[in-house]
Amino acid sequence: MDFELHPTLAADSHLIIENEHLMLRLIDDSRFPWVIIVPKIPGISELHALPDDVYGETVTLAKRLGTLMKNAFRADRINTAAIGNMVPQLHVHVVARLNSDPAWPKPIWGFGEMVRMDDAEIVRRTNLVLQELGPI
Repeated sequence: MDFELHPTLAADSHLIIENEHLMLRLIDDSRFPWVIIVPKIPGISELHALPDDVYGETVTLAKRLGTLMKNAFRADRINTAAIGNMVPQLHVHVVARLNSDPAWPKPIWGFGEMVRMDDAEIVRRTNLVLQELGPI
């Protein structure tokens, strides 16, 4: 079985970078600095089901992203979660939260309607992550 990105994730995000095992995507919602890590393993819906090496890569990338986003966006909190209630394909959210964001202090999931980014903002956020993160 070949890996295919879930249609909801494809529609709501933009590719930042990928390697053999992981895909890093920018969520297209200007209200929140928000990226997801998608392990490229078909049929996996839970972190604990990942092979050990891919689990390690995923958690290490989440840690690196958390540090990057905390600094780059001057975040008050970093929310990291693998929920999967709406989209069953495993993906890990890393979200920079500011106490001034529209959902604060509540969770962002299901909060209002997405506010799509313009092309310039997509490029800005993508480049910020790429410049600070380097290869994955």
